[in-house]
Amino acid sequence: MSDLDNQLSLPAKGRPVYERKAVKPASLKALRLRENVLAYAFLAPSLLIFAVFLFYPMLKSVYLSLHATDPTGQIAGYVGLDNFTSLFKSGVFLQGIKVTALFALLTVPTGMLLALLLAAMTHTKLRGMRFFQFAFSLPMVLSVGSSAVIWKFLFHPTLGMFNYLLSKIGVDPIPWLTSPDWALLSISLMTVWMNLGFNYIILSSGLQGIPDEIYESAKMDGAGPMVTFWRISMPMLSPTLFFVLVVSIISAFQSFGQINIMTGGGPVNSTNVFVYSIYQEAFVNFRFGTGSAQALVLFAVILLLTIIQFKWVERKVHYQ
Repeated sequence: MSDLDNQLSLPAKGRPVYERKAVKPASLKALRLRENVLAYAFLAPSLLIFAVFLFYPMLKSVYLSLHATDPTGQIAGYVGLDNFTSLFKSGVFLQGIKVTALFALLTVPTGMLLALLLAAMTHTKLRGMRFFQFAFSLPMVLSVGSSAVIWKFLFHPTLGMFNYLLSKIGVDPIPWLTSPDWALLSISLMTVWMNLGFNYIILSSGLQGIPDEIYESAKMDGAGPMVTFWRISMPMLSPTLFFVLVVSIISAFQSFGQINIMTGGGPVNSTNVFVYSIYQEAFVNFRFGTGSAQALVLFAVILLLTIIQFKWVERKVHYQ
């Protein structure tokens, strides 16, 4: 009993007692379990969609690639890796790999350079730039089918606008889609235009994300437009360029719609790319085994190219 209690003469029962009530904390494992259950409950619709439209078709492709099918598409027997062996012995399949690689080389660098040039040209505050930004983004709103039909008319040997303009300057008509020498180049030209809207929007957004203070500091230090672009804009735009590069390569290896509508893989298999070869094998010839094997090879090629880009190309990316 303290002196203060003696002076105040407080009764023992009337003294305030401050005791901390023992609260049983929830178990850490129970909290984590509750959070995981809640997270998976929110993810359940997306996981269900992925399971139905992604995981199940992939597992089905693996299963079909190990079997032979009859003309109706039914499983005829187990063949192991024979479907893959016959693919790499097939001249048409190897030609398809070559055509797909050439198609990617024609479309990816050209599309990125053109979109970067247009984005840099319209990255100013001059009047009328909004109109050009809107015009350069227009190809994105058109579907692959609509774009292919429009360009097929433009490439028409007698009624097409391109040959009409060439005739006005004294150039002979070009067999855009009917010659093996011109067909792939024509498809590539159309694909570059079709992907221009997406590439332009992404790169233009990346340029707008660079702070203006950096440009002002460079201008005060006497840096010209070209030096500013190469020393400031390009390094700070490298994450956006890397993203566009990865997406463009994947898109090039998955191109199908424009080729199916404009050339049908011809002439003489000059535009018979990877995905169109899979379509022909599986849904025209009804050989689902070899078609699934080709699809798995395509998946492996895209995965390998993506890993290479993230392992070596990403080293050149400058993250802020």
